[in-house]
Amino acid sequence: MVRGFDQERRPALLISECQRGVIDPELSAFPGLVEQVQQRDILGRISRLAQSFRAAGLPVIHLHVVHKAGYIDVPETSAIIVRSMRQARMLEGSADVEPAGQMRPHPGDVVHARSFSLVGFHGTELDAMLRHMGVKTLVPVGVSTNVAISGTALCGSDLGYQVVIPVDCIAGASAETHDFIVKNQLPLYSTLTDSQTLIATLEARSGTTS
Repeated sequence: MVRGFDQERRPALLISECQRGVIDPELSAFPGLVEQVQQRDILGRISRLAQSFRAAGLPVIHLHVVHKAGYIDVPETSAIIVRSMRQARMLEGSADVEPAGQMRPHPGDVVHARSFSLVGFHGTELDAMLRHMGVKTLVPVGVSTNVAISGTALCGSDLGYQVVIPVDCIAGASAETHDFIVKNQLPLYSTLTDSQTLIATLEARSGTTS
């Protein structure tokens, strides 16, 4: 049994920033990240894992970045946010903030949009929502290993959640960045695994087979 997936702990899948302005080759401002998403082939594995969560009656939550017009509540404290402001990216109502292809939410999924912050927990109701849903374990997937995934994992751990990361479902700005963080940072505050192990674990919890 994967730590955090025992019957008394309810896990939730957090699909991070799988939006057109982030990972779509036609719109993304992050070519290195697009290349890594494609090379690591994470989207198909995320889709299969999400289906397993849905089949088990467990939450699938899409963590999106959606800036307000004029960036009225955005602090200019990071290079990523400043670049978005200068290039007028990830604005509410734009194609940038739409889910990318096969990452479109299914009926019953939750879409959580934040207008500022690099991490879904800061200045949002995400923690309260998860606790109201009875969630005890977080499974962050998507992008990026070096910012939102590592940040969400660290914040989640600090807030008392068990964090489990299927490494074959995340990608970073470069292979080197991804590998360094997976080896040196993520194990300090999360359990590392792979998507097939989690699918098998969910099937065992539910008494089903694929």
